[in-house]
Amino acid sequence: MRPAFRLIGHTFWDLKLRGVENIPANGGLIIASNHQSYLDPFAISVPIERPIRFLAWDEALNWPVAGKVMRALGAWPLQLEGSDPSAIRRTHQWLREGGAVMIFPEGGRGEPHGSMIRFKAGAVRIALEAKVPILPVTIRGANRVWPRRRPIPGLGKIDITYHPLFRPQQQPTEDARACARRQSEQLAAIIRSAL
Repeated sequence: MRPAFRLIGHTFWDLKLRGVENIPANGGLIIASNHQSYLDPFAISVPIERPIRFLAWDEALNWPVAGKVMRALGAWPLQLEGSDPSAIRRTHQWLREGGAVMIFPEGGRGEPHGSMIRFKAGAVRIALEAKVPILPVTIRGANRVWPRRRPIPGLGKIDITYHPLFRPQQQPTEDARACARRQSEQLAAIIRSAL
C-alpha cells in the first residue's frame, strides 16, 4: 500500500518527507512519533521499505472496519492502562529478528491544535530492554488534514521529519524506571523540535 499512499499523500496533502536518509534499512528498530491523526501510521510508513508492526490500542482493533484494516496492516493489540506482557513479548521477539515497530508514545492522538501530550515511557523502556535504537519522527499538519470531528480527511499539507537515530542510555546509578522517564522526555524534545 505504500506506493498508493505515497501518490495519495503527494496529490492531496503535498506530503513532504525530510531526513529519510536517517531511516535504517535493517536491524531491530522502534519508530516513535507524535500522533496527530489516524493517517499518521500510513504517512510515516511511506519511505520505510521494510515490514513494520504497530502497537495499537486494543479497543481500536475491535472497531468493525478500521480494526480489521489495522490488523491486516500489521497492528498488534496493546492495553494502554497497566502492563501488557504478551504484547511486549511479541514486540521483543520481532525486534530480535530485526523487525521495526511503530509506537506513538503519547498513547493516543495529541492536542487538536497539534501540540503533543506527555509521552509514556514504554517506547524507551522497550528500546532499552531490546537494545535497539529509536527513530524519532515528527508529523506536522495531519491534525489539520483530518481533525477529530471530521469523518474523512480533507486537503492540506503534511510534513514528516525523520530525525537521526536516538539510542537511550541508562546511567550507572539510575534505575530503569527513572531512566525510561528521563529518556522519554529527551525523545519528546527531539520530536517537538520539528513541530
